[in-house]
Amino acid sequence: MKMLAALLTSAALTCPVSAEEITAADLPARIAQADVEILVLGEVHDNATHHLTQAAAVAAFAPRALVFEMLTPDQAARVTPALRTDPVALGQALGWTEAGWPDFALYAPIFAAAPDALIVGAALPREEVRRAMTEDLARVFGPDASRYGLDQPYPAELQAELEAQSQADHCGALPPEMLGGMVAAQRLRDAAFARAALRALKTSAGRVAVITGTGHARNDLAVPAMIRAANPGVRVASLGQLEAAPDEALPADQPFDWWIVTPPTPRDDPCAAFR
Repeated sequence: MKMLAALLTSAALTCPVSAEEITAADLPARIAQADVEILVLGEVHDNATHHLTQAAAVAAFAPRALVFEMLTPDQAARVTPALRTDPVALGQALGWTEAGWPDFALYAPIFAAAPDALIVGAALPREEVRRAMTEDLARVFGPDASRYGLDQPYPAELQAELEAQSQADHCGALPPEMLGGMVAAQRLRDAAFARAALRALKTSAGRVAVITGTGHARNDLAVPAMIRAANPGVRVASLGQLEAAPDEALPADQPFDWWIVTPPTPRDDPCAAFR
């Protein structure tokens, strides 16, 4: 259990910044002041404001590599200097719409903010993620599983909490027997994104920014925690971008180094599909 314990407490290890809620306007200055090698930038995927904030953060950070949750390695390999000057052509070459992500126009400013950065795809094949729902997680991930804590189960209380959150995220529509697999799939993807970031750090010999959902940016048990567990010497910071209505208060102990709260983007009822 030693590696898992290190993972679950890694937010306390060598954090380069002080945790605080900030505004989007303050973020570039915070980045400039931080001694960080990997910056994990969370988002709500369909929130255009979040992507503009990520683009500003990337411009301030000037990474040598950009790691995208949304891209597979094969998709990332399609990016060329010529395509990067034409957002429409780039989105088409990546098969972005076919992959089911929100409009590529939301993400194009992020690519433009680091025009010379190496583009890295961190997404796993869907069949591999599905395997994690029913098979041994360490076996699915491969030889480095123990570095990321995947060879050990979560404590029962944490497992139950995460299963309840997964059920809530799916509008209470999941069969109870699926919940353990959903948590395992999330762990697998967190570890894959962390591994991709560490490899990009080595390959690019410079700073790395990770573009991902805010749930993957959590310091306590997601990508930053797994980076610190696998390589405690790497300096990593995280941004969580959250949505809240004006009358909703969020807890002050968010699991990010910085977090920004925005109004929710207009969208259809996400639970309608489950009815």
